[in-house]
Formats: sequence, C-alpha cells, structure tokens
Amino acid sequence: MAQEILRAFKFTLDPTAAQEEALSRHAGAARWAFNHALGMKVAAHQQWRHEVQELVDQGVAEAEARKQVKVPVPTKPVIYKHLNRIKGASLPEGVEGPQRPCPWAEEVNAHALQSAFIDADRAWTNWLASLHGARAGRRVGYPKFKKKGRVRDAFRLHHAVKSPTIRLESYRRLRLPNIGVVRLHDSAKRLGRLTARGEAVVQSVTVSRAGNRWYASVLCKVTTRLPEQPTRRQRERGRVGIDLGVKHLAALSQPLTPGEPGTAFIANPRHIRKAQHRLTKAQQALARTQKGSGRREKARRRVARLHHEVAVRRSTVLHAVTKQLATRFAEVAVEDLNVAGMTSSARGTLTKPGRRVKQKAGLNRAILDTAPGELRRQLTYKTSWYGSTLAVVHRVYPSSQICSACGWRDSSLTLADRTFHCVKCTLTIDRDLNASYNIEAHAVPVGHLVASGKRETQNARGARVRPPGPRAERHHAMKREDTTPPSAVPPQRSDPLASPNPRHEQAKLF
Repeated sequence: MAQEILRAFKFTLDPTAAQEEALSRHAGAARWAFNHALGMKVAAHQQWRHEVQELVDQGVAEAEARKQVKVPVPTKPVIYKHLNRIKGASLPEGVEGPQRPCPWAEEVNAHALQSAFIDADRAWTNWLASLHGARAGRRVGYPKFKKKGRVRDAFRLHHAVKSPTIRLESYRRLRLPNIGVVRLHDSAKRLGRLTARGEAVVQSVTVSRAGNRWYASVLCKVTTRLPEQPTRRQRERGRVGIDLGVKHLAALSQPLTPGEPGTAFIANPRHIRKAQHRLTKAQQALARTQKGSGRREKARRRVARLHHEVAVRRSTVLHAVTKQLATRFAEVAVEDLNVAGMTSSARGTLTKPGRRVKQKAGLNRAILDTAPGELRRQLTYKTSWYGSTLAVVHRVYPSSQICSACGWRDSSLTLADRTFHCVKCTLTIDRDLNASYNIEAHAVPVGHLVASGKRETQNARGARVRPPGPRAERHHAMKREDTTPPSAVPPQRSDPLASPNPRHEQAKLF
C-alpha cells in the first residue's frame, strides 16, 4: 500500500561568489529574526515576572499572583505583523525619528524570517514543556540569543506547492527564490525522476553551512510503498544481535556476509585518531593568533573544515553500516545505551576530585567518535523503510557479564577483560561476541516497549529527564551496566543445556 512520508534529500552546493554572499545574507537575516522574536518573548516574560513581584510585595501569595497576572507571549503571527509595521528603509539624513529595524528586509526572502519566527516559537514551547516535565529529552534551558560566529549559519525557505519556486532546473541545478539557480556539487537525478513522475513534492529547503561548504536539504513529501514484512532473504537471516563498542564499532551475533566469519566484527574507523595530528596543528595555530585579526579568522576556518571532514566521514560509515543491517536481517537487536552516562566527566568536585580523569576523557572521546546514538537513530527509521524490525534490550541488562551458553554471571568483569571465561560451562569467548549473543536472545521489539502515560521519563541519549525525589539535582545518569552486588543465585535459563547454541563451538578460543 502506497504511503506518504517526509524525506530529505541533501545536496552539496557549489555557489558563485555573488550567490554565496546572498546565502550569508539570508542566514544573517534568519539569525536576526530569531533574536528579534525571542527578544519580544523575553520582554513579555520579564513584564509578567515584574507584575507578579508587585503583587507579592503587596501581600498576595505567590501562587495566587501567578494565576492573576496574564501577560500574553507574542507568537509568530503577532511578531510578523508587528515587524511589517515598523520595518523599512533607514531614515534619510536630517530627518529625526526612531531608526527603523532591518532596512535590508527587501533583499531577503520573507520565508527566511517567518521560519526563524517559527523556530523561536518552538524553542519557547520546548522550554515550557521541559519545565513542566511534559517533554521527552534532556532538560531544555531558557532560550538563548544566537550570536554570529557561535551558531551555524542556516535558514529555511518555504513555497506554495501549487506554484513552486523551489525546484530543480536540471539534475545539477537547484532554483532557490531570491538567490537564483545554484549549481549542485552532486547529482539530483533521483529526486528529479521522483518529481517528474509525481511521486515527490517539494515542501521546503533548509540551507546551512558546515566547514567551508554550503548544503541544501530539500524536504519532500514522497509517495512510496513501504514493505509490510521482511523479504525472503531477510527472513532466512532472522535476528541479529549488535554489541556496540570501541575496540570494534559493532560485534554481530552472526556474520554480516554469510560464509565469512570475519564480517561478524565491524572495524572501528577511529576518525578522530586519524585526524588528530592535523587537528592539533590547526588548533595550535589558532591559539597563537590575535583575536579579531584576519589570520585568526583564516585559522578558525581551517579548524572548522577539519572537524567537518571528520563528521562527514563518520556519517558516511554509519549510513553504510545501518543500511546493510536493515536490509540483510529481519530483526536488528541493539542495546538501549545511556550515552550521556557513559561519557560523563570524571573530574569530580573540588572537595572530591576524580581519579584517572585523563584516561576517562580519552575513553569518552573514543565512545563519542563511534556515535552510538546516531547509529541507533538511523536504525530506527531505516528498519521501517526496508521491512525489518528494531528490538532493544534494557540498559540495565549486563549483557557482557552473563554467559550466553548457560547464564552464569561474572560480576567481576571489567572493561580491561576482553575475553569472557565461564566458570560453570568452561566457555571461552570474545567479550563483545558473547554480549551480542545475549542481546540477540533477550531484546524486545520496540513496539512492545511503549509505556503507559503521556509523559516521557528518558531523554534522547537515554538519561532520565529528572530523577524523582528531593535530591534529584544531585543524581547522576545511570551507567551502562548494572553495578549492584550480585545475587546469591546467578540468572539462569529454565533449561540452559537442553538446546545448546551451535555457534559457541565456533566462537571458542580454545
């Protein structure tokens, strides 16, 4: 059955000097519009707080004062109407009066300003929802103003779908309103054929700058047929368990390619380590420059370009791996990793300083370089695209400490132990491979993990939004594996030896 889904097609732009200046002008206008909208919201909020404080000073209870004072926070329609009344060209010389804002408004597309107003509304709504505990994700702080040079240059353009102004002129040309026809660094043949057949309708385009490149992400409403069940080849492979790590990017419970046991381990590219020398030299050169100088800006762009190259390489590897996993297996089982807790700092406090801080910082850098959260995010939507299913094992399940053959648990296992030795059944197996077997056996499909209630308790990286109790602010995120003392009776299967796993014979090291 055909379905309509939103899908983004990302292209690298190759603009001329004039077009690059227009892109920078639109990005600056969007940044100004966001700050303008946020300033009006903050002013309304400050007025509300001032009136509440006046009532409190008069003897009214604070809770009652908060209910009595009503100061509406302006939203996008109100802000845009207000801007249309006051914007315009600058006053001529000799004429007295208030200076009009944004005299350059006629040079940029109006949708760039309106999109920024929408983003300001979303930032304000997210803060309020997080404040009341009604929003999933990490705690959202008070919205901040965007400063040039500190935020990414980006803007978003919309158009009327029936009379599109955002369209492909050819497979290598993209028309953007108020900017012109921009050449694409790569081919848009796939998007062009979909639009020509009427299977894709362009909704908007988001233009952003990363490093020394400009990118255009074209959001389309695509009519496609999503598979309702896995293919025959996927059903033959069944479920695969994935243990994410640092030594290997991923350890699979069965080889990625049948008949090739070496493909059970996906090598970690270690992008940061490969670029560390060049990054160190570039950052040292940046540190030696004088603030505000032209050479400092040149050095800053060099550092940004190197970091962007690392990010592109990491994204390329993750997309290749996740597509292979989603297309070759009927079910993909992963851990619900708490990345925020795994990469927390070990510095401690002034009264209780941490230990082995440098080593922990290196481990955090290595974990973040593998981007386990991004891999999980890509698997979430790619499994629905290709007919497979995503299964997740709970974070507190000690997959590395339990024997995948008999269920005996070794609570003394540390990160330095790379081989799992079972005392009960004498199994000797690679630590990550053993964990992948356990993940495959105990993961639960995502659809069965939906909790009751409307409020979420975990954020995007796995940590709780706010732990319960009066000392919630002092609590730390949970660690990856359960660190509670082992029970007297280790976890066991009902009949662990009745159906032995034949793969253990191949996985034994001795």
